[in-house]
Parts: sequence; C-alpha cells; structure tokens
Amino acid sequence: MKIELESIGYIENDRRKIKDDNWGSVTSKIILRDSFPAESLAGLEEFSHVEIIFYFHQVQDQKIVRGARYPRNNPDWGKVGIFAQRGKNRPYRIGLTIARVLKREGNELIVQGLDAINGTPVLDIKPVFRQFLPTELVRQPAWVDELMEKYWENT
Repeated sequence: MKIELESIGYIENDRRKIKDDNWGSVTSKIILRDSFPAESLAGLEEFSHVEIIFYFHQVQDQKIVRGARYPRNNPDWGKVGIFAQRGKNRPYRIGLTIARVLKREGNELIVQGLDAINGTPVLDIKPVFRQFLPTELVRQPAWVDELMEKYWENT
C-alpha cells in the first residue's frame, strides 16, 4: 500500500546540522502551513508535552538501512535491526519525539527538547496523555543507556 503525506508545517530552530547529542536545551518553533488555521493548535498549551511526528528530510537514499546495523556504528553494542533502534536512517525516515510545550503563539507551537533540525517537515502533533504511556517498567538493552548518555544533555 502506498501512502502519500503532506507536512502540516515545519520546524524552525538553531540546529542546522544533523548531530546525535545535546538536544535537551534546544528550543524549536513548529510553524503550521497556511492551510491549517491557528485554532488547530488551541488547547495544546494546557499540556506539558506533545508528541511530534516528523520526516528526516536530509537522510540520503543510500544511507537508508532496511536490515541490521551497529547503533551509531559502534560494534561494541552489537548489530540490531533498524526497527530495534531510533536512528534517522530508517526505511521511511519517520521520527517521533516527546517534547515539552513552552507556549503557543498563533500558528506556532514552541517546544523544548525536540531532536529535529531546522526546516524539518512536521507530519503530526499529538498531546501526551498519561494514559497512553506505559504503566509498567520499561525494559531496554544496556547499550541504549550508553548511547543516550549525552543525548538530552544541555549545550
């Protein structure tokens, strides 16, 4: 099945280059396209966090991974399938991040901790409901802790 999507807007921030770490203090504006009225964001300022679904628009076709690879090219962590990691070189280049809502201004939503670079197309915005978060302990392999050690560190 083929699916065609059009972005609802784009991200504006100071991060111009793809970089793996130090996303915690990044403030981003999500600016809606003209086809979406500002009222489509109404009420989001009442939530502490939103899920942002976006498109890794700068990933080149030859970098796409469909099988397994070493996370961050580190052989110490072992090879894992692309669907067992959150890397940008995914088959359909879709990213998902939970970001903190700072404020809403007209057709812009200002968030912190969104790990997407300037100009990134936004596919959707969803408020975070506690009831959709896991209620049990989240389990993950040890390599993830090492990989994420500086990811949300403030710059």
